[in-house]
Amino acid sequence: MAKSPHLSRNEFVKIVVGAVGTLIGSVIAFPAVGYIVSPALAALRGGGKDTWIPVGPLENYPLGVPTLFSFTRTKINGWEKTTNSYGVYIYRKNETETVAFSNICTHLSCRVNWNEERQQYLCPCHNAQFTVDGLVAGGPPPRPMDQYLTKVEDGTLFINFVEG
Repeated sequence: MAKSPHLSRNEFVKIVVGAVGTLIGSVIAFPAVGYIVSPALAALRGGGKDTWIPVGPLENYPLGVPTLFSFTRTKINGWEKTTNSYGVYIYRKNETETVAFSNICTHLSCRVNWNEERQQYLCPCHNAQFTVDGLVAGGPPPRPMDQYLTKVEDGTLFINFVEG
């Protein structure tokens, strides 16, 4: 017996249910795949974005004395809002040269403090010591203190903060 060229009711229902199921599955799967893959794609694109943060008038920072400047950054990722605080030591070497160091130790990310008496940055966690120029003076740090790019515009000092 030859098969009819027309679809039976049973075959039509199977095709429609399969098409609707595929459509619903892809509507659910595409955002889920994007959510899972997006952090990896952001890392491949170079991580975070950079921002020039004003840290105040240049004359607020005395010559030869590292001065702590604290700031917060808020990041919104969908419905999640995260606020982080950061610290930067501004060190004016002379009238024309200013450097900015992160106050995070390069050993285990503890916060370093400037010790005026010893003329060093000291980390309280594992006795890390850094010179006024951010170089390792003692202890376990694997590298010098992290440094931010700086610029001065109209008498205001800015640091280039890179998120991520």
